[in-house]
Order: sequence, then C-alpha cells, then structure tokens
Amino acid sequence: MPKAPIQKMFDSIADRYDFLNHTLSLFRDVAWRKHSVRLLKNRAPKDCKLLDLCGGTGDFSKTYSKELGVPQLSVVGDFSYAMLSKVNAKSKELISVQLDATKTPFIDQSFDVILNAFGMRNLLDTAQGLEEVQRLLKPKGYFLTLEFFSPIDVFSRFFYKILAPLFIPFLGSIFSKKKEAYEYLVRSVLQFLSVKEYQDLAERLNFQCVSIKKMDMGIAYAVLLQKLEVKS
Repeated sequence: MPKAPIQKMFDSIADRYDFLNHTLSLFRDVAWRKHSVRLLKNRAPKDCKLLDLCGGTGDFSKTYSKELGVPQLSVVGDFSYAMLSKVNAKSKELISVQLDATKTPFIDQSFDVILNAFGMRNLLDTAQGLEEVQRLLKPKGYFLTLEFFSPIDVFSRFFYKILAPLFIPFLGSIFSKKKEAYEYLVRSVLQFLSVKEYQDLAERLNFQCVSIKKMDMGIAYAVLLQKLEVKS
C-alpha cells in the first residue's frame, strides 16, 4: 500500500528524531516522560503487558521500564518503519510492530497499560484512536497520553502562536533539513483538541480521567485514563 504523506514525513526524519526532540525541548521531553510514567506507580500491575502506541523509536516504553520495572511484555507500535528500526538498538526487551493505531492487529483486551506520547494529534480521527485503545485494554486498564494539546491559557498561547512558529521550524530545518516537518508539528498542536476537550471525549467513550498533569506551564500535559468496566 502507498504511504500516507505524514508517514513519509516521519520516515524522513527518523535518523534525527530523538536528537531533535531533545534539542528543541532543551531535554524537557525526557523529564515529561519520567513525570508521566510515574502517574502509573502503584497502579500498573508488576506483570504488566504494555503497548507503546505511536511509539516511534521507543523512548516512552523505555522510560516506563526504567522508572517502574520491565513489563512482562513490551510492544512498540508505529506506522513508520524507519522509526521502529531504531527500537531494538535501544532495548532488547522491546518488540516493534508496524501498524495503524486505529486498526491494530491485536486481539481484544491484550494489554494492561497503553502509552502514547505525542501521537494522538497525528491520527486522522482521535475518537477512533481512543475506541481502539478501549478495545485493546483489559478491564480497568490504563491509557497514558503525553501530548501537546491546543493552548488554552496565556503562556501556552504565547508559546505556540508566537514563539514556536519562529524557532521550531527554523531549528528543525538546520538540523534535519526538513523544515516542513516542524512546521507541521506546530500546526498540528494548534489544530488539535484542548486537554479539556480530550478529557471530555475520552469520558464519552467509557474512560475515567484519573489524573491530568500540567508540564512546564501547559507546554505539554500528561493525561491518565482508566477503562471503565461495563456493567451487565
């Protein structure tokens, strides 16, 4: 099947993806992942089966293992083969699977925990993505989203509407020669849901919002959702 334009874009920046994530965020992305997975402490089972959805090069699942212990099963799923090709070099316990996040190949209720870092806003249909997560999670399983949501307060609006359009594409073009990819990054944030809209959508789809953690004055948020049990 032919690749979608966004899939080609991520394939094209895979070699510099981690470096640019760290550089553009001044390594704050490392702290965001750590703070996010700690929301699962004393919640996720020790024999956890984990899926890192839209997992890219596997940084989120690697952070989970470092902070909370190595899961019984740890799968990184992404539509970019070039991204996934970096996974095994980072950690031998990670299994990489190329997939569509809205139509995964796994059976119902396969995972205790699903992670998603900076991937939900790249889906064509956020609700469809959440429905697929709902299908994949075991009852009372957790879905942890780390994301750049559409800005709602003064600082985040200033950052994403004034600062980010100036320096993110500029630095991206210098280090990766792919200015359009980083123009897309800023545009995708502004076009995405706010964190409250995301919470409301998730709750309509049978999730309970357990925790929302604001990172660096609203530049990023961690949203921890739990799958509700369906009462017969």
